[in-house]
This record gives sequence, C-alpha cells and structure tokens, in this order.
Amino acid sequence: MKLKFNLISLIILITFSNCQNDNHNSDLPHDSSFYIDYRSLKGLSDGIAVIELDPEAPNFGHISSKLELGIGVLPHHLYYNQNANKLFTTALGGSYLYQIKTEKDKNGQPKLVNATPIDTGENTVGENLFFTNDGRYFMTFMGGAGGPKDGSIGVFNADNNQLIKTIKAPVQTNPNQFIMYPHGISVNEEKGIMMVTSTIHPDLTTGMGNTCTLLDLNTYELKETYLVADSQTDMSSPVEVLLLRGKFPQYALATTMLGGDIWIAPYNATTKKYDAFSKIFDGSTQGLGWALEMYIDDNSKLYVSFADPGKVLVFDISNLPQLKLLKTLTADKGAHHMVFFKTKKGKEVVAVQNNLLDIPNLNSGTISVIEIQTGKTLGTVDLRTKYGILPESIEGTNGPSNYMHH
Repeated sequence: MKLKFNLISLIILITFSNCQNDNHNSDLPHDSSFYIDYRSLKGLSDGIAVIELDPEAPNFGHISSKLELGIGVLPHHLYYNQNANKLFTTALGGSYLYQIKTEKDKNGQPKLVNATPIDTGENTVGENLFFTNDGRYFMTFMGGAGGPKDGSIGVFNADNNQLIKTIKAPVQTNPNQFIMYPHGISVNEEKGIMMVTSTIHPDLTTGMGNTCTLLDLNTYELKETYLVADSQTDMSSPVEVLLLRGKFPQYALATTMLGGDIWIAPYNATTKKYDAFSKIFDGSTQGLGWALEMYIDDNSKLYVSFADPGKVLVFDISNLPQLKLLKTLTADKGAHHMVFFKTKKGKEVVAVQNNLLDIPNLNSGTISVIEIQTGKTLGTVDLRTKYGILPESIEGTNGPSNYMHH
C-alpha cells in the first residue's frame, strides 16, 4: 500500500506546473507545510525553512527543517520549475540564484537538504523567475551589472541552469524603450510576449522607475515601454505585472509599489501589443499603499496584497476592465506573498507573509492565516519574536500553492 501511495503521489506531483501557470496545489500529505525564505535578525545566516501553517495542527508555527545559505544572502523569492520537480530561490545577495534540494523524511514530511549556487554571470540582485514550456527560464536582475540605471533579464537553460543570454537595454541608449531595475516578470507564451516592470534601484535611493516594458519572447527585442504612472515625474515603482492568459480576459495588470495602485492595459490583436495602461484601482482612496503581489484563482478572483497597512483585497475580474471589489482581508503591516490551502477541517485559507525587505513599518515579521470566506484570522505566527527571523517569501512543499501568480 505504501509503494502504491508513493507512486500515486509522484504522478500527482509531476503534473504540477510552476507558479506562473494555471495550476494549483492539491490535497497531499503535509500540504499545510510551507517553505519560507527568511533573513536573520541576529546577524546569523539567512536561509530557507519548513514551517507548519495549519492553525488546527498541534505544531502550528513550528519550524521542522532549516537550510542556511549564508550571512547577507537575503533569499528573496521561491519558485518551482515547470514540472514542480525542482525548487529554486532567487536572492538579493550571495550568488543571486540557487537550486534547492529537498527530501521527504520517514513520515513524508519535507526536509531541506542543500542549495547549489547557479552562475548568473554579471547579473546581480536576483528577483523573479518565469519558466516556459520550451525549456527556458527567465530571471529579472534589479541590479543588472551594477550601474546607477542598470538592470537585466537573464535567459537560462532549464535543464542545466546555464545562462544562455543576458538581455540589456539601457535607458541611456534609448529613453523610449528600455529595461531598468526590472523586478516583476510575466509571460504569455501563446502570444510570444513577455513583460517586465521597472521598480527601484536595489539601494532603494539611487533611482526609481515608473514603466513596464514588453519584449518578444523569442527574439528578445523590445516592443514597447509603457508609462504606468500618473505622469512622467510620478515615480510609481511598478513592482509586479501579470499577463492574463488562457480562459481569462486578455489584459495586462500591474501593481505600483509607491503608487499603491492597480493598473490595466488591454491586449490589441492588431498591433500584437498592449494599448496604454490606465489606473483601475486607486489605493489612496481606500487608505492603502504599497500594492505588491497578485494571485488569481480559477474562479476569476484576484488577490492583491497592500503592505500598508497590511491588507489583501479580493476582486472579481470576470468583467474586466471593470474591477469589482468583493472583500478586504486584514493581515499585518508588510503584507506581501500568499499561499492558499485547506485546513485539516476543510476551511479554505490564505496565509499571508507580512514583511517587505525589513522596511520600517512594513516589516511585521508575521504570517497571518486567514479564512477566505469569513475574513477571520485563524492564527498568526510571529517569526520575529519566536525565531529572530523575518519571512521574505513563501511557497508550498507539494508544488505551487497558487493557481496563477506572475
């Protein structure tokens, strides 16, 4: 029976797609255990941990496995590859990108084993990944080669993690089409396009962006750079972008970190680009700022985190460009990444990681577990107090714990 169960589990596992595609986690053993990237607040190594997040579990909030990556590595975003059989983390320091080896213990509980650094060439400050179906993956480097207005996109071979190409397009060369401080990335493979955001210089002071840039997925040529701000002088810092695809209305969505807003652009089948971006949700009218992550479930609901004051807003996107607000969930200051799962009693919940780069007033250091239907907080893990660490990102241990992210 155990062999049969493991075989079934393996078959289920390899059907997962990465967090960018239209799949989500299933009910597997220990599917309330999650990986978190974390930074140490005690001058010790940063790393990755396995934590139990079901408030109904007796070991809620317990860290069962840790993997240290090094002091100052600052692991930043966790991702699965296309088949969910490889786990990666990007990092703001250290080697900027790592492949993580994991195992299961005798109880089937996930265990972190080691991390293998991946050569990113001259590219620094690793941000987001996107895996495509043709054996490539793309990575945004907010620091590029280190210049004051730098930034790049790395193209990697998904089989051997070799860097194939570095895409650069300096604003100094062409102020109308450029890549600068790229953070968010999204791909529509069917249309052969990719978009990245222009967010902020890694030191958070040298410069800020207010655009998104569309590229050809195969030639890597820039197609257009879009203003995603109220004016040329409004440094809104678009942080994440999502190219809706498949069954969803064909729009691009972007969140602005310093603007605190959600923007939208319709796809134009004639030009094979997007038309201009317009603001679809003004966070300031709701007392919200620092719009960050976007997740979509298979019922056309959009979840957006607002780090200030720490909320997750749930929207209906079935009638875009109309965006209907359905409910507001209360997390903590710094509300950022999310994972979705069911508790042992079958409650549908979202766990929200509350910390953004340890920025004052945006760094609660907690994970809030919220029942989606009622909005009730079922439990909170205070990682700052309990472990002396801050969570940086969060991902499932049985594959992607969301339906569509980037």
